[in-house]
Amino acid sequence: MTWISTIRLADLARGAQTLTLEPPVETRARWAEALGFPDLPVLTAQVTLRSWLDGAEVSGYFRGRVEQICGVSLEAFIQDISGDIDLRLVPSGSPHTPIESIAGEVELDPDAPDPPDVLEGDIVDLSHILFEHLALAIDPFPRKPDAIFNYSAPTADLSPFSVLKQLKEQD
Repeated sequence: MTWISTIRLADLARGAQTLTLEPPVETRARWAEALGFPDLPVLTAQVTLRSWLDGAEVSGYFRGRVEQICGVSLEAFIQDISGDIDLRLVPSGSPHTPIESIAGEVELDPDAPDPPDVLEGDIVDLSHILFEHLALAIDPFPRKPDAIFNYSAPTADLSPFSVLKQLKEQD
């Protein structure tokens, strides 16, 4: 079963809509597998959609718990995860479509707000937005809080010239 939560842009003409998103267990398991970690036991999001120009503005947050594998000890551990959602969307063909979608390469001002994302139609897929934000919030190098990395450098000289040095000493 694929979990899809969508809203049409036309539905936002009546006013802002606030939704609570809670993917079912099967979806969370599929997302965890796709993102490369063992489990996603909890995930909820609160989003508000507002009409913005000829598109939509999506804002809110998500909270959850993710089971990951520690990069130091290789043990599974649970860690809380959260993030904010803040983006703007416009339908394709909109006069507000970002220039790089039309013309190719463009210089952007890093201090300016992000350009709007372009929808393929007039439907906002909130499940896709939640998945993308979850993927960006996952720590790519997870470390269990009490994991200790004990490393001691080898004391032997392992350079390629160490063999030559030994031969020279024998002469």
